[in-house]
Amino acid sequence: MSQPARLMGLGARDDGLAPGADGAGRSFAIGELADEFGLTHRTIRHYEDEGLLAPERDGTARVYGHRDRARLALICRGKRLGFSLAEIKEFLTLYDADEIQKEQMRFMQRIARRRIADLERQLQDVQQTLGELRIIDTQISDHFRKNGITETQTTEDTQP
Repeated sequence: MSQPARLMGLGARDDGLAPGADGAGRSFAIGELADEFGLTHRTIRHYEDEGLLAPERDGTARVYGHRDRARLALICRGKRLGFSLAEIKEFLTLYDADEIQKEQMRFMQRIARRRIADLERQLQDVQQTLGELRIIDTQISDHFRKNGITETQTTEDTQP
């Protein structure tokens, strides 16, 4: 498994094969990949339309190889990390263009750092909002207490 694949979070056994199996000749139907990755057929076809996957054809049926499966795993990981399809596509394209993946690693580091900064900003926003809501909650509880009103909490009050 390549270093870039490891960086995107794929471990040595994330290929779904038994230890020691190379999987090079293994093929997958769209339904197998959809089930494995929890995707719809339409989503996988969309990734193909976007140029992220290029399955072979057997008549009208798509036949996905080990490389397509590995790329799909990277796509899913990238989406979970919040990367756009355009960023994922560029990452995958750079893999093929540079034998030592120098540019791919630079690109991944750049978008990862940008994503970290975005998430840190969002986290600050969420923390600020939580603080404000806690103040409101305390003020309302104080108001109830001062006016002899009993606070009641229903199941709805505690569920998101």
